[in-house]
Amino acid sequence: MAWALGGVLSLLLLAAATVLAPVDRRDFTALPCAAEARQALAQARSVHLPWASQPVRVGVGRAPLTPTLGTATNAPERGEFVALPLAGYGDRQGRPAEGVADPLWVKAVAFISAGQTGVVIAADSLIIPREVAEDAARRVHAACGLDRAQLYFGATHTHSGLGGWGEGLVAEAFAGGFQPGVRIWMAQQLATAACAAVSDVRPARVAVTSFEAPEWVRNRLVGERGRVDTRFSLVAVEREGSTPVVMGAYAAHATVQSGSVMRFGGDYPGHWQRAVEQRRGGTAVFLAGAVGSHAPRPPKGGAEGAAAMGEALAARTLEALAQARPAAALEFGCLSVEIPLPPLQPRVADDWKVRSWLSRHLLPVGDRTWIQGIRLGDAVWLSTPCDYSGELALDLRERIRGRGAEAVVTSFNGDYLGYVVPSAYYGMNTYETRTMAFFGPQLPGYLGSVLDGVAETLTGPPRATEGAAQGTTRDGGAFTNVVARR
Repeated sequence: MAWALGGVLSLLLLAAATVLAPVDRRDFTALPCAAEARQALAQARSVHLPWASQPVRVGVGRAPLTPTLGTATNAPERGEFVALPLAGYGDRQGRPAEGVADPLWVKAVAFISAGQTGVVIAADSLIIPREVAEDAARRVHAACGLDRAQLYFGATHTHSGLGGWGEGLVAEAFAGGFQPGVRIWMAQQLATAACAAVSDVRPARVAVTSFEAPEWVRNRLVGERGRVDTRFSLVAVEREGSTPVVMGAYAAHATVQSGSVMRFGGDYPGHWQRAVEQRRGGTAVFLAGAVGSHAPRPPKGGAEGAAAMGEALAARTLEALAQARPAAALEFGCLSVEIPLPPLQPRVADDWKVRSWLSRHLLPVGDRTWIQGIRLGDAVWLSTPCDYSGELALDLRERIRGRGAEAVVTSFNGDYLGYVVPSAYYGMNTYETRTMAFFGPQLPGYLGSVLDGVAETLTGPPRATEGAAQGTTRDGGAFTNVVARR
């Protein structure tokens, strides 16, 4: 009996050793991927970027993303489906949507100045899956000649958007069973909106502004012990002979409506966009900001709460836009860096992770990802491929302010790497810090430093002295200093 029990225990230990390993806690600068990222940033610095203010042309495009449900067969090129799940909440258990509450859209804004073109593409969706972004980029290149590096993706992060786009245990838990046609529909509409924007460019006047909205957002991870990104960032565009455009970014999760809602809709960002368009005319585009750890604070839940929050933020937006002073010329630049990712480290305990070979079969991630930035005057918009923490965005904003620019961080840039929160919280056993922290404690510092490098390339070196620049946190800064000395 003892011999049998010993044999079983030995087998269990062998199985554990096969699939589990200690968490790698080395500093991110020691990871093999760091050297390649340094080279990519150094190469980006060798590209000439004009800093003088230049005239700008702006185009806008849109394409519907609302699916037609209940058809006899699936016709994804027309957005027609027999049935579709929603994406956002696992407690829906992949059940099909029961209808449409609000229209869903893809909207794109193209900026062209000094020989450079950058297109911001935002969708009323939970995320922009990697496979969808790659397909959309191929379609855009074929139709209007732009490369993936010129496409800056974002999503509103509505938890009542299209599901069915993901393969694997994690993706299907949050987005329902995989339906390949959803990827076709999303990619087609993203590309359609982007090319429509490029074909519609005309001389424009642009202003960057913002307002504080602390009453609508809270730190859901650590409550009052943490910090909150309360800024609502805006880009206002007046186009010659056409209607205006406004881009907005805010860090509150689009989770006013719960998983009990079984109809497609845009949550508070959808209400914000419609309210701005109805009151101001033109096109309003919303991108989720650094929503990691940041929840909304609506007056109530459900559709009524989403409408109240979106419309209140729209009213504040119009007040801020009334004070903005658009200019016909601005400093403009686009920068995209494709970087390798560190090894996956999903955990089963504080110090134990699932080995990478098994993780690759469980998580919908690739080997590389994009970090991108667009400079618009005194603002630098930076797109991240994850639920990027609002607290990390505050640190990044403070560092970039030393270069004379304001940072705006957005999420879901054509990929999804899980949650990226301050490394100080990594030991917490929570949804964000364990279940959805796919890459371990190095990713915050690694991504933060690449973002620093992109921002520095777009704005120039820090105004502080080299000695002062060394006062950086574990979650960003050191990488930039290494690159700057190359």
